[in-house]
Amino acid sequence: MTVLPFPEARPERIAAIDVGSNSIRLLVADWDPRGGLTVVDEVKDQPRLAQGLAATGSLDPDAVERAVRALERMGEVARRRGAGRIEAVATAAVREAVNGDEFVRRVREDLGIPLRVIDPETEARLSYRSVAHHFRLDDRRTVVLDIGGGSLEVVGAVRGLVELSLSLPLGAVRLTERHLADRPARQALRRLRKRVRRTLRRAAAWRDWTGAAVFGSGGSFTNLGRIAAARRGLPEGPVHGITVTTAEVEHLLDWLGAMPLDERREVPGLNPARADIILAGLAVTAEMLERINAPGVTVSAFGLREGLLLELVGATAAQSGDPVALARDFAARCTCDPAHVEQVRQLALQLFDRLARALGADPDERRLLELAALLHDVGQLVSYRKRHRHSYDLIMHADRLPLSPRDRQLVALVARYHRKRGPSRGDEAYGGLSRADRALVRRLTGLLRIADGLDRGYTNLVDEVTTRLTASRLRITPASGPMGADLSLECWGAQRRAGVLARYLGREVIVAPAAAR
Repeated sequence: MTVLPFPEARPERIAAIDVGSNSIRLLVADWDPRGGLTVVDEVKDQPRLAQGLAATGSLDPDAVERAVRALERMGEVARRRGAGRIEAVATAAVREAVNGDEFVRRVREDLGIPLRVIDPETEARLSYRSVAHHFRLDDRRTVVLDIGGGSLEVVGAVRGLVELSLSLPLGAVRLTERHLADRPARQALRRLRKRVRRTLRRAAAWRDWTGAAVFGSGGSFTNLGRIAAARRGLPEGPVHGITVTTAEVEHLLDWLGAMPLDERREVPGLNPARADIILAGLAVTAEMLERINAPGVTVSAFGLREGLLLELVGATAAQSGDPVALARDFAARCTCDPAHVEQVRQLALQLFDRLARALGADPDERRLLELAALLHDVGQLVSYRKRHRHSYDLIMHADRLPLSPRDRQLVALVARYHRKRGPSRGDEAYGGLSRADRALVRRLTGLLRIADGLDRGYTNLVDEVTTRLTASRLRITPASGPMGADLSLECWGAQRRAGVLARYLGREVIVAPAAAR
């Protein structure tokens, strides 16, 4: 994590509460801009908010009472420890329950804890941020898994840049209640694994993540690490950083699945309160490792809570950053060609300045086009051939970019359509926009495609463009420096990309050099 440049600042005491589907956890820590986070206190309870949720759709009254009492204790601990700020978030169980809003309101009004429900993407991002704080992820392809009581969060990253984010209904409590309760464990496990396998297969193009390094966050993984450590004869202690091989996961799942519940509660390293749901957690882990052919999983003892604290202390700095500078930095991290990126930016802005009025563009759109131009090629970090698609994913998950949700979506879509086919109502992200925002994406995409085509050879030969608009035609004329370079490749590249702008304007678009005198 980047250290903030405030050497005179004193440590600030802050707290985070994670209201999960199985457990509720409090983390109190000191934030020092020079040294990062230092844990002061931790509290954990397991009220199992997801108990019965799958069958009824509501939070169980007894589970709610257990959760409220746990939160009351945690709030008191945070206050006595002197936490100046408390952040509290709820995940899958509260998010899905029909009475989730009522629970949140009670916690806020009765306990004074500012609980908020976060969406699956935010949940996954916070878990990833915590793992990235403790492990070096910048130099490899990684997958971070967080198995909660209600859901499985999956984040895939390339060199530290998030490119995949999924939330799947594969939580340990949910699966146990639906598939393992009151059934012989071995038979039920086989059926459960088939269901998990089917869900995972449909969820993503996993071949892109074959052999990735896998990190696991949450109670299923810490318990897995403790059981593996105990069987290896290691002394009892922290399991953060321990790696459990895929073969070990399979062996442990077979071994534990053959035991009755009472016997599982006695297994060294396994929290007795998790003995009933550990099979579901390990089944999901085993299927996920097999799906991407990973050699094993490395356990992170830290999770969403620490990610929440890191986001809390970094929010002000991120929001105050210059979006253009941060976009340039992000493009550099994605190993984009800086000269090409800058050339496309300049040409796109020249076209915007000349055509904005004719296109009906608002002046504020200029910044969105500039950001899309700087970021259009970031997806080549993942795949050159499909870089436009991956650019969209990377921009949508780049928390380094201080953009509002709407602006992020618009910039990502303009970058997404800079090559291959243009905007299509059949694409869910584009089709879900308002009519005005779809028009914005079309006109900015039209400009970006031509700007990118005008540097088809990545040689920066075009110095400027002029335009001439008539009732039936738009003529774009690129010009080079005094040497009069041959711009035939650049004009060919731009002409091939002119269709989106032509359809938007309702005019023929011609890209050609100035006629020789």
